[in-house]
Amino acid sequence: MRSVCIFCGSRSGIEPAYEEAALTLGRMLAAASITLVYGGGCVGLMGVVADAALDAGGDVVGVIPRALLEREIAHTGLEDLRVVGSMHERKALMSELSEGFVALPGGTGTLEEFFEALTWAQLGEHRKPCGLLNVGGYYDPLLALFDHMVVKGFLSEEHRSMVLVEREPDPLLEAMARYRPPGGVPKWIGSAET
Repeated sequence: MRSVCIFCGSRSGIEPAYEEAALTLGRMLAAASITLVYGGGCVGLMGVVADAALDAGGDVVGVIPRALLEREIAHTGLEDLRVVGSMHERKALMSELSEGFVALPGGTGTLEEFFEALTWAQLGEHRKPCGLLNVGGYYDPLLALFDHMVVKGFLSEEHRSMVLVEREPDPLLEAMARYRPPGGVPKWIGSAET
């Protein structure tokens, strides 16, 4: 992979492990010459992962809507900051620039971005890996929900398998590099799965 899109919190959370994972991931991407694509902010885990990649000599591309730029939370240390008109444009450009997606711990915005990327993969819009960095079991409740969706008939095992999960950055990046999307028919509206 040459580029990875990182979704993560504009806050750092209460556990030091969240920032530590963001630091490690940013450094690892730089060391592997993988461009970090992210939301362009300087706050929370977004700022931590970007600073770590930059400090390690990595390439970082930030994509930020003008409304957030004007609130002065844009990262001023980026050489490549793309300003777009809306959140929709942000996600589309981040997807276009990336060969995979990773969600670190975050809130509803992080989940919304990750779910959109995962849904696009299920629909066959892209064949890129979607990974959760499950730091300290942060995403355990979400993984239980995915399993519940399978049991209740709303998510196929095949699509459940598209969610790559690791607790540490290195094995997650390795899993993403090996990822091959399922060979079945993409999800379509009106199929047995809705």
